[in-house]
Amino acid sequence: MPDNTQYERGRAKLKQIFGALGDEALENIARISPDMARYVTEFIFGDIQSRPGLDVKTRELIAVASIATRGGAEPQLRAHLHGALNVGWSEQEIIEVMIELAVYAGFPAALNGLYAARDVFAERAATSAS
Repeated sequence: MPDNTQYERGRAKLKQIFGALGDEALENIARISPDMARYVTEFIFGDIQSRPGLDVKTRELIAVASIATRGGAEPQLRAHLHGALNVGWSEQEIIEVMIELAVYAGFPAALNGLYAARDVFAERAATSAS
């Protein structure tokens, strides 16, 4: 039997970080696999992201840096860039993270992160302008 408390905690955390983008992402996952959407909600956001010890702002910065260093996960990187901006990181702080990544993860990872950030910044600017 699913733990509805864990699920509801995960949905609340998703909404806090991503707003409507989180609902859209879960719907896209659920179209392919409802079970995977539930696992993402319960485990990632209901368990891990809801743990005490780090605030949501710090967790999002860790997510952005980690995903950028992996490469090949640009949709998830863009989602977490939105999340980082939603929880209080500035565009300039995100750019600084990408510059720092050049040292530890290499220029290709840092540049790909910058390009993803550029796209997210432009998307948000276009949305706020309309």
